[in-house]
Amino acid sequence: MLKDLNLNGMRYFEAVARLGQVSRAAEELQVTTSAVSQQIRLLEQQFGVKLFRRHNRRLIPTEEGERLFNATSRAFRMVADVHSAIVRQQHSRQFIMRVSPSFGVRWLGPRIKGFLDRNPAWSVRVDATPEFTDFATEAVDLDLRYGGDSRSGMHETCVMHDFILPMCSPDYLKGLSEKDPDPIRQLGQAQLIDSVKTLHRWDIWLPQHGATEVPPVYALRFDRSSMAIQLASDGAGVVLESAMLAWRELAAGQLVPLSPDLPVIVFPAYHIVCPPRHTNRRIVRLFTDWMVEEGTRHEADVRAYLERCGCRMVLEDGPTQERGEASATARPGARDPQ
Repeated sequence: MLKDLNLNGMRYFEAVARLGQVSRAAEELQVTTSAVSQQIRLLEQQFGVKLFRRHNRRLIPTEEGERLFNATSRAFRMVADVHSAIVRQQHSRQFIMRVSPSFGVRWLGPRIKGFLDRNPAWSVRVDATPEFTDFATEAVDLDLRYGGDSRSGMHETCVMHDFILPMCSPDYLKGLSEKDPDPIRQLGQAQLIDSVKTLHRWDIWLPQHGATEVPPVYALRFDRSSMAIQLASDGAGVVLESAMLAWRELAAGQLVPLSPDLPVIVFPAYHIVCPPRHTNRRIVRLFTDWMVEEGTRHEADVRAYLERCGCRMVLEDGPTQERGEASATARPGARDPQ
C-alpha cells in the first residue's frame, strides 16, 4: 500500500542511484550524509534486499535497485512535469473549457471569435468531448454541457434554452405532403433519423404526440447531432433535433419544420458547470456573461423564425428555469449528447 512506502527514502535512494555517491546526494538534497545513509538502510530493511553494491568508490544499484531506480526516476519525472505545468498555468492567462462535440463545432466555433476579440490577452483552449471533467484532477476551468443532469457539489448556470422539433429538407417534406397532408401519418411513411444520445428521441416523442401507430424503427442512427442534422438537410429523412444546432440549415432554407401543428419543445438546455470556487475566476465570469448574451440573442432569432413558421412552442420544466440559477435537482435520464 502507498501509505506503507517510505517516500522520503525513495527520494534519497533516487538521488544516490543517479549520482553514485552518498555525499553528492546529500549535497543536492541539502541534508547530512548520515541522514541519507540512514534512509537507504531503512529502505533496504523495508524491501528485504540490498539496493547498492560498491564499485571503485561508487555505489552501483543491484538488480533490485536498478528496478527501483527506474520506477522512482520515472515517477519523480512525472511529478516534476505536472508541477511545471501547474506553475506555468498559474502564471499564464490560459482559459480551458470542455464542450459537447456538436455544440463546439456548430454553435461555439462560429461565435467564439467574438469572445476572443473582447479578451485578447487570454489564450483559449477548447476540448470538444462528451466526457465530463474530473475537476479534482484536471486543470479545466469549466464544462459547457447539454441537459439538466446535476452533478453533486458543482455550480451550474443555465446559459441557453433549446428548441426541439421534427425537421426535414423542403423537398423531402414536399414528397411526404403529396402522399398525405396529416403530419402524424407522414411520419409513418418517413425515414426517421435517430440521434441516439439526445434527450428527446423518437421512441418517447412519438407516443407523446399521438403517433402511437408509428413504429420507432430506424435505419439511420447517429451518436452525433451534427451528423443527423446534416443527413436530414441532404434529404435522407426526418430528424428530431435541436433548432439551436440546426440554425444554419434552417436559416438557409435547407431544413424546415415538418409541420407547425407539431409543438416545439423548449427547455433550459445548456449549462456552465464548474466547482463553486471557479466562479471567483475573472475569466469564468467573463465567459459566462458572454454566453448568456450570445445565447439570449440566438434564442431570439430561433424563436422569431419558428413563430414566423406558425409553430407552437411548449415550455418543458427543467432543473434550471432562470438564467444564473444554480441547478438543485437532477433531471432523470439527462445525458450529454451534443
